[in-house]
Amino acid sequence: MRYLAALVITLFMAGTAMASQCPSLVGKIDQQLQSAQLDSETEANIKALRDEGEALHNQGKHAESVKVLKEALEKLDAAS
Repeated sequence: MRYLAALVITLFMAGTAMASQCPSLVGKIDQQLQSAQLDSETEANIKALRDEGEALHNQGKHAESVKVLKEALEKLDAAS
């Protein structure tokens, strides 16, 4: 029984950690977008991914949100 309780607590903590990672990734994207020199298509694509990631975060889908936000950061890094 203790193992089950430990597993549940571990899963809860992992979900909480991912939830707090989303806003920091959104902030990082916003900060980099301010100084990046991008063509309008690339900028629109990155902003769309950022908005999708934020929406997923707001829906409680944190793992999906982190994945989308990291994709936006990768595209931003590649374009800069």
